[in-house]
Amino acid sequence: MKNTKNQIYTPLKGEVQWSLRALVVGCAIGALVTAMNLYFGLRTGWGFGGSLIAAILSYSFFQSLKPKKAFGVLETNLAQTAGSAAGSMTSAAGLISAIPAMKMLGYELTTVELFLWAISVAYLGVFFAIPLRSQMVVVEKLRFPTGTATAETIMAVFAKGEEAMKKSRALLYMALLSGVLTLAAFFAPAIGHPPFVKMLGFSAVSAWGFSVLVSPMMFGAGILIGPQVGVSLLLGALISWGLIGPLVTDWGWVSENIMSYENGARGWLLWPGVSLMVTDAFMSLIFSYKSIFNTFKKNEDSLIHDPDKKSIPKYIWIGGLCISTLLVSFTAWYIFEISPVMTLIAVALSAVLSMIAVRSTGETDINPVGGMGKVTQLVFGGIAPGSVPANLMSAAITGSGASQAADMMQDLKTGYMLGADPFKQFKAQCIGIFVGMLVCIPVYKLFDTAYVIGEGDLPAPAAHAWKAMAELLTKGFSALPLYATEAVLVAACVSVILSLLKLNKKMKQFVPSGLAIGIAFIVPAYYSVAMFVGAMFLVVWQKKNPQACNSLSFPVASGLVAGEGLMGVVVAILTLLGFKAIF
Repeated sequence: MKNTKNQIYTPLKGEVQWSLRALVVGCAIGALVTAMNLYFGLRTGWGFGGSLIAAILSYSFFQSLKPKKAFGVLETNLAQTAGSAAGSMTSAAGLISAIPAMKMLGYELTTVELFLWAISVAYLGVFFAIPLRSQMVVVEKLRFPTGTATAETIMAVFAKGEEAMKKSRALLYMALLSGVLTLAAFFAPAIGHPPFVKMLGFSAVSAWGFSVLVSPMMFGAGILIGPQVGVSLLLGALISWGLIGPLVTDWGWVSENIMSYENGARGWLLWPGVSLMVTDAFMSLIFSYKSIFNTFKKNEDSLIHDPDKKSIPKYIWIGGLCISTLLVSFTAWYIFEISPVMTLIAVALSAVLSMIAVRSTGETDINPVGGMGKVTQLVFGGIAPGSVPANLMSAAITGSGASQAADMMQDLKTGYMLGADPFKQFKAQCIGIFVGMLVCIPVYKLFDTAYVIGEGDLPAPAAHAWKAMAELLTKGFSALPLYATEAVLVAACVSVILSLLKLNKKMKQFVPSGLAIGIAFIVPAYYSVAMFVGAMFLVVWQKKNPQACNSLSFPVASGLVAGEGLMGVVVAILTLLGFKAIF
């Protein structure tokens, strides 16, 4: 049922939204998503939201149980909100960016310190988002594509119950298959990394990372990112590991130890890769100038008053913002010795940049959180030169605020379209965040104990980008390897050109992603190749059976990513317990 307020559903009289069962199931799904996102993010530098997964799985779960009281539309929205909030904590707590970057720089944080940090920054973005809801969701009715898609998905699964069950089964079956294959690869590594390239006599090619990787996660990620980004990753791998790396080694700019960050090709390629990523983030921010202008030209009164009469009490977000600011100021001083004045500057920046991030997400579905963090790093490079903790963790405050604000606004958009009570969504968001925190930090510490984060199985490309930016701003270009400064400048120019080409609507779909190319410079080539294969599978599937592809590609890909991500936690535990490969 539709009405004139951009809603696609009118709640039934007496329909329940807030229920314990919806909250519990949503948080449980979100806990799985945040664990999966952590493993995925430390491998690729990316993460993705749990809204659609939580919506589909929560509905399917109760359809299977067939409770006496049917699970309704608003309950699904509540479960989806809690699941999305919990799933976002990996990013909000900086566990795939700032925190591992600090670890690489020699700053070891205890579990208690990580919990204190996470709870300090987790809610800032939520409180920033609340006063923006009225203007951006109710008045301007910005699209927020993911939030809109989630609302449409919830309505679709209730209209066609069997379709939702079909998607759910596809997701669960793929997750099971992915998990079994990942576990098998732990005991028999040749399953996950068969030596086909070496067996064919191409040992030199294999040494540069061009080998076969059987990874359900990377294959599923390729389906999710699509052909344009998939091709960009392959192109980046060929340019970096296939061309530039061998050349700089032959010219004697680096040692023969290819995979060494200290003096090998990998350490050299890191710099142009980071340059591509950072420049792409900045260009995305620059091209959001319309969003930035619109953010600040609106009447401030409309940001507080909610025309649809459904609002979150003002004292909640003002009081919460004050408490969060005090807590993050204490934490930054206690753990990182960052002065409260510096933290207050970071919080103020976070408030401004969160508004920009929310509007950009509402208009384009792109949250330029990377660019937001880099802006803060540049600011603190000027006001606190030489302080790596201030540079990194102040940017982490900004990144967390922008991440959480945009995530919450997507959920509030979904709720608005379904006629939900935003205050109940807010409470579900807060509880989901806390549950996500309880899960992602122990899992991070588990990975940190079982692996060397930033190398091997967990290359952490996003963390390398944050670390490199901090080092550059504190040590200067003189700290870079031989001729890496020139490579940084060339890569920045290439990224600018690619961004400018995307302004042409006809060319946009053919222009490779500077961000993806940059990531390919940092992660081993076999990751990029595996994701490219997944993207090409999507192309073939779309051509052969477009109806099935459109319906099932997301759940199939999500299942593949989730299965390996969750089994990755099990594998880490087995590693710590002393289990080793049998074959």
